[in-house]
Amino acid sequence: MGREGSVVPADPQQQQQAAKKKGQPSRSWILLDTAGRGTVLNVDKYAIMHRVQIHARDLRILDPLLSYPSAILGRERAIVVNLEHIKAIITAEEVLLRDPSDINVIPVVEELQRRLAVNAICQGQDDAEEYSHVQNDVEADEDDESPFEFRALEVALEAICSFLAARTTELETAAYPALDELTSKISSRNLDRVRKLKSAMTRLTARVQKVRDELEQLLDDDDDMADLYLSRKQVGASSPISGSGAQNWFPASPTIGSKISRASRASVATVRGDEDDVEELEMLLEAYFMQIDGTLNKLTTLREYIDDTEDYINIQLDNHRNQLIQLELFLSSGTVSLSIYSLVAAIFGMNIPYDWNNNHGYMFKWVVIVTGTACAFLFIVVIAYARHKGLVGS
Repeated sequence: MGREGSVVPADPQQQQQAAKKKGQPSRSWILLDTAGRGTVLNVDKYAIMHRVQIHARDLRILDPLLSYPSAILGRERAIVVNLEHIKAIITAEEVLLRDPSDINVIPVVEELQRRLAVNAICQGQDDAEEYSHVQNDVEADEDDESPFEFRALEVALEAICSFLAARTTELETAAYPALDELTSKISSRNLDRVRKLKSAMTRLTARVQKVRDELEQLLDDDDDMADLYLSRKQVGASSPISGSGAQNWFPASPTIGSKISRASRASVATVRGDEDDVEELEMLLEAYFMQIDGTLNKLTTLREYIDDTEDYINIQLDNHRNQLIQLELFLSSGTVSLSIYSLVAAIFGMNIPYDWNNNHGYMFKWVVIVTGTACAFLFIVVIAYARHKGLVGS
């Protein structure tokens, strides 16, 4: 009995305040039924495992303290969804979302409540007046005949694709101006800014790639997609859902049976067809696969732009390096020429008595002129040779 935990009505504002006070994500779950009603469940993992009939290894995938890749796993009575911050367990009649007070999970909960409530009104639920605030969004042709688990899965996929697309847009908005500024002015500040943006792009690309790979893996395997048809398996079973106690957390209500019946009727069209027919789910996954693939293409384009910018910066640096080499060559040639001139001047400036030093003053003038001319000629020859070999630009 201690594992059954307590049931608390969902209040998004209280959840946000509690999260701020604690300073860490909540370990609670929020349960959403087919009508979009939310209830916070403060229970341990064993109660969750008993309720949705999954193994501990499946629940471990949803642990935020452990680093598991993105995954969508189909089990006998549940779908385990681990997509970034969205950690959910979807059954044929309800959705369990972990950490409902998380700032990124709150919009998902609100969207699930809105869509499920709209669908419940379209199906003519008796308690539709409780959801009169969403009637403006309901149209006659908005009734979704998809199974409940697919509607919930679609909200999760749409949320994660929109989240990653928004992060990509933010990165593009910051990266392109920074790269353009770097090309116009190479400085330590701009280089450090681009380095941080490139690191963020690498991490975001890895996250998007994980989600894309998971969707691609599902699309490539019809058996894995068939495992996600929970309503089909439920309707096709020889007996109704077992009342072993895992579903008896709430008082008996005449609407619960009708909700299960309506969820079953919503999937009759699917059950009537071939059990191996996964076209409906395949179309759903393909739509979001194209969306996440488009996000990945944007990141790939950004990476190519960064690589092109790096190549351009390297070319500029090589050009500056060549200019420094040319300057060094000029200075070295001039230094050699002046060294020869200084050597001759030092020899004739030595205070040593020579016989030819008397009455030959004109000789020193010609020595100075010839030496200077020879040094200048040597400098010109060195520079001409360097230009001929392509070491110095013309």
